Amino acid sequence: MTVTILDPKSALIVVDLQKGIVSLPTVHPMNGVLKHVGVLAEAFRNCGLPVVLVNVAGSPSGRTEQSKSLRDLPLDWSDFIPELNQQPQDHVVTKHTPGAFTKTGLDAHLKSLGVTQVVVVGVATSNGVEVTARQAYELGFNVTLATDAMTDAHADAHTYSTTRVFPRIGETGTAQEIISLMNKSTQP
Repeated sequence: MTVTILDPKSALIVVDLQKGIVSLPTVHPMNGVLKHVGVLAEAFRNCGLPVVLVNVAGSPSGRTEQSKSLRDLPLDWSDFIPELNQQPQDHVVTKHTPGAFTKTGLDAHLKSLGVTQVVVVGVATSNGVEVTARQAYELGFNVTLATDAMTDAHADAHTYSTTRVFPRIGETGTAQEIISLMNKSTQP
């Protein structure tokens, strides 16, 4: 465990756990990832802390070597999966880039709530999760990443992000380690 503290004003950011993405192959069983995300979301909600649900409904127009066409997708492709147990107080962000902060107003929303730290989870570790975590770090948030609440399509990409990138922009830990710290930081 390297996660050391959870600020009293923390938010959970859940990246791209939507119908069209969770059905794709991943290196870690999606059921386990969803279990950890669900436990974290419930803990944040029970402590009265913000939960942000992020989905992707498009992509930037720049050229890439890999196809990224989001045309001809099922209508429910960007719908959140039921396992997230979306609540009325959850803040929803629909993005059109890998990161959840680009042109979404998420930074202003979190800062208006006094949030100083974000816990980032979801899919894919090396894309949506990593880019969102990098953006949060650049915007001055303390960043924590629950490594058992994320996965990727490629084992080497997941490992590179969790072992090389994340320690440079935040702290990592398991969902349970983060919840234990949350319980300490929210007690009177």
